[in-house]
Amino acid sequence: MIYFDQAASSFPKPPQVVEAMVRVMTTTGANPGRGGHKIAREAADIIRRTREKAANIFGCTDPKKALFYNNATVALNQAIKGLSWEHGDHVISTSLEHNSVRRPLEYIKEAFGVEITYIPWSPDEEQFTKAIQQEIKGKTKLVALTHASNVTGAVLPIDKILDVVRNKGIITLVDASQTAGHIPIHMKEQGIDMLAFPGHKGLLGPQGTGMLLLEGDITLNPLHHGGTGSFSDTPHQPENLPEKLESGTLNTPGIAGLYAALECYEERKGENVPRETILIRRLEAGLEKIPGVICYGVENHKLKMPIVAFNIQEVNSQEIATILDSHYQIGVRAGLHCSPLGHETLNTHGQGVVRASLGIYNTEKEVDTFLNAIKEIAMAYADFD
Repeated sequence: MIYFDQAASSFPKPPQVVEAMVRVMTTTGANPGRGGHKIAREAADIIRRTREKAANIFGCTDPKKALFYNNATVALNQAIKGLSWEHGDHVISTSLEHNSVRRPLEYIKEAFGVEITYIPWSPDEEQFTKAIQQEIKGKTKLVALTHASNVTGAVLPIDKILDVVRNKGIITLVDASQTAGHIPIHMKEQGIDMLAFPGHKGLLGPQGTGMLLLEGDITLNPLHHGGTGSFSDTPHQPENLPEKLESGTLNTPGIAGLYAALECYEERKGENVPRETILIRRLEAGLEKIPGVICYGVENHKLKMPIVAFNIQEVNSQEIATILDSHYQIGVRAGLHCSPLGHETLNTHGQGVVRASLGIYNTEKEVDTFLNAIKEIAMAYADFD
C-alpha cells in the first residue's frame, strides 16, 4: 500500500525506534521510579535521558519541565486546563486550530467564563500578526497557536507573533503537532512558554507518546492525581516537577522508542531541503495541472509542511479517499480532520478535503502513481458529468 497519511501518524518507523522498544520489552521492562533494583534504575535512566534529549533539542532549559503524556492532545489539555483561570480572562487563538486546542479552550470558556478570540487565518503574515496584536487586552492571559495547519500544512508566522506578545505578561502555547521533526524549534530563543508535540508524527516515534515542555516560571495545576513513585507519605500531589504533572506508570517502551526517534531527528536535522518537502512540491505541481482538481493553501514561495489538501470538483472528499483505498491501494485522509474552523476558513465545511501527507520514506514513484490515480478519477467524474 502507498501510505500518504503521514500527518496522522508516520509510517514506517526507523528501525532504531523498533529495536529500542523491543529491547526495553525484553530486557528492561520494570517500572521506572518504583524500585531501587537494577532494571528499575535502568528504566528510570531511559526516562531521564529522553527528558534531557527533548529539552536539549527544543530549547527547554530545565529537563525536569519536559513532561511525558500519551499524546499531544493530553499535553495540550494539561497546558490549557492546568492554568488558573478567572472570569473575564482572555485567550487569543486562531481559526486553524485542531480540536485538541479548540475543545479545551471551549471548556474553560464555559467552565470559568473565559473569553476566546479566534483570529481568522490570512496568508498575509503581516496582516495576520497585526490582527493578533490588535486583539491583545489587559486580561489576555494566553496566546495558543498551532505551529502549522494539519489541514493545508500552512505554517504560521509564530516568531512574528511571539515578538508582539513578548514582555506583555502573556503566556504562549505552541501546538507543534505537525512541525516537531520538520522545523527547528527553540523555546528559549523564540519565547515559547509551553510547547506540546506528539512522538508519532514528524519525529517518527511510536504512538502513545507525547510531551509538554515548559520554559520559565509556568505554574500548572495537575489534571491527574495519583502515584508518582516518590513523596508517598503525603496524601497530596507533590509540588516538585516532573512528579506534580506526571501520575502513574510511564510508557517506558514508547519513551525508549521516542529517544531513538529523537536521535534520528538530530542526524537529519541539518538537511537543507528535506526529502518530503521536495516530494510534496512535486505532488502539488502535478495536482494543479489536473482538470477538475482544486488545491487549497498552495503558495510555492511559503514554507509549509509536506501536506496538500485538495478536492475533485464537488465530489465528497470521503468518496475520493474510499476510491483511492479500494481501487488503488493508496491511503489518504478525508473529511474535516478535527479542524472545523479551518474548513470554515477554506469554505470546505460541507465537502471536507482530501489530504495527502508525505514522510521521509515516501518516493517519487509513489507520488507519480498517486498523480496518475487522481487523473483517472478526475477524468471519470468529468465523463460522468
